[in-house]
Amino acid sequence: MELVVEHASLLDRPGQWTIIIGNGKIQAIQPPDDPIPGAAQVIDADGDLVTEPFVDSHLHLCKAHTLDLAGSAALSAYTSGTMGAAMTAIEAAALIKETQTVEAVTGRARAVLLESVRHGVRAVQAFADVDTVAGLSGVEALLALRAEFAGVVDVQVVAFPQDGLIRAPGTEELLVEAVRLGADVVGGIPWIEYTDKDAAQHVTRVVDIAHRTGRRVAMLVDDAGDASLRTTEMLAAALLDRGMIGRGSAQHARAMALYPEPYLRRLIGLCRAAGLGFVSDPHTGPLHLPVFTLADAGLWVALGQDDIEDAYYPFGRHNLLEVAFLAAHLLDARTDAELHRLYDMVTVDAARVIGRTVHGIGPGAPADMVVLRGRTVREALAYHAPPRHVIVGGRVVASTEMRSEVHIQSR
Repeated sequence: MELVVEHASLLDRPGQWTIIIGNGKIQAIQPPDDPIPGAAQVIDADGDLVTEPFVDSHLHLCKAHTLDLAGSAALSAYTSGTMGAAMTAIEAAALIKETQTVEAVTGRARAVLLESVRHGVRAVQAFADVDTVAGLSGVEALLALRAEFAGVVDVQVVAFPQDGLIRAPGTEELLVEAVRLGADVVGGIPWIEYTDKDAAQHVTRVVDIAHRTGRRVAMLVDDAGDASLRTTEMLAAALLDRGMIGRGSAQHARAMALYPEPYLRRLIGLCRAAGLGFVSDPHTGPLHLPVFTLADAGLWVALGQDDIEDAYYPFGRHNLLEVAFLAAHLLDARTDAELHRLYDMVTVDAARVIGRTVHGIGPGAPADMVVLRGRTVREALAYHAPPRHVIVGGRVVASTEMRSEVHIQSR
């Protein structure tokens, strides 16, 4: 046996348990009084919660730690009012790509992925801008990091035409080249185009590239405060037309919060037929997807980090517990049942949205898990601290200790 985790609390059963790990898999889960086989390492969870690791289904990794380069103008435009100036913000933020290099993106993104390991993020759908200014520098950097962190953090590289496709001639060819180089997912952002006709063309061309190359689609849709944006419908319809059911995810979809209820219900039915998953990042803008409405309707919904210290969000540690903690306030989720739903949205549901298999914590499953700081989901979210231990493939890849000394002098 490689590893034993003692006194673990689990989400699906009461009491405390011993997890036996060998050959990179969970061999057994047994009561605490049963004998423990010899092991190279024993971890005492001390009653804290042990769960599947975290999955980030939406991160603009190529932009991380660029806020000081971009300045505050784009940030102000993106986060003001009901996000009517989102396009202006994106255009302002794009200026920093004129001097972007593979080396610079790699250094900033590597720092984020090291934090991913520390915070127990097992997989991330990572967006890399593709355009005629930055070229493929973002994609090349993330592909190199995908190889560097393989087996610890699974990086799904999304080739993402942030500045448009129709309005930016030459970008479509770069998108195709990015896939040829090894990008895992084809991205899109149709609402950035100038007309509805061009937005529809954007969706069609992106989905066609994905269909031809056997890739998934991750598309930023309805991402501004405009109820006339209906690009989620375009995406779901395109996936259905090409038989790509369950092969796409809608990112943000913020304007769905403004849709009249009759249209929203029709759209939900269409998305359900297309097997479309959704990712919301409510902490990065004043408008967000109606998360629980979609989840209650049977759609897979995830929460993502979105940005880390860039032109759209000034904070971020790649801590998905922190993301869920913020979402609990923004989505008015307070009960234990609601908190458990949020926790699923940064673990198992997030995995489903990006096409990963969910194994759970049980015999035969890969030994990928986090030993949290807290005995319940509520406690873990309240602390939103790095896991005590992060285990991948039966190996401890990160451990974090927290220690404080408090000295009180009596009068």
